[in-house]
Amino acid sequence: MAALTLEVCIDSAAGLAVCAAERVDRVELCSALDIGGLTPSPGLMALAGQAGVPAHAMIRPRSGDFCYDDGDVAQMLADIEAARRAGLAGVVVGATGNGGLDTRLLARLIAQAEGMETTLHRAIDTLPDQVAAVEQAIALGFDRILTSGGAATAPEGRETIAAMQATARGRITIMAGSGVTPDAVPDLLRTGIRDLHASCAAGQPNDPAAVALGFGGALRRDTDAAKVRALRAALDAAQHAAQDRSSSI
Repeated sequence: MAALTLEVCIDSAAGLAVCAAERVDRVELCSALDIGGLTPSPGLMALAGQAGVPAHAMIRPRSGDFCYDDGDVAQMLADIEAARRAGLAGVVVGATGNGGLDTRLLARLIAQAEGMETTLHRAIDTLPDQVAAVEQAIALGFDRILTSGGAATAPEGRETIAAMQATARGRITIMAGSGVTPDAVPDLLRTGIRDLHASCAAGQPNDPAAVALGFGGALRRDTDAAKVRALRAALDAAQHAAQDRSSSI
């Protein structure tokens, strides 16, 4: 079995420190994970560039859909340059239009990120046909696709993920994300994928005074070291089991 990769999405300096300490292979650097993740601040990018773990910045200028106007595009291009200046390893982008990927815009974003790794994010999950979009992503030159298989969670979408993996045929990495827990690891690996993405977050209470004034909900979600450790252990166990089976043949 090829090496298994764990990517954790984070939106704070504390989450970055947890990932650096817990053998995470890669981080997806965001802000506002409670709305699916937006572009991280320049300050968090700068910290990630020095953290010792490969970091890819989410490039998403606003919440909502993935159809962008000229102002959004200008912001995204500038944010990719900010990620480059911070020394980040890659960026995570996505754009849609007319029921498919916005290939013209995505080509511009990938060109702006030349020399960095590029991941197509879960904008692909809003499309009617994720499997067909795999070929578009390959043609654009993406390194990987983050997907739940078009479902609310990756375990629910695993049949589509398996079809995407079969279509990829090693030309692009398919990475499962959303609802990825230690218990879900065996079924997800049966799809043929080797990259998993998770938030590994736990709810922490916010100050009621801040909640009352509309500055957030009752809970905020912070990266939880125990959850990262448990997911890493599940991947390691799967890796060791595969090696044992291989050696016994």
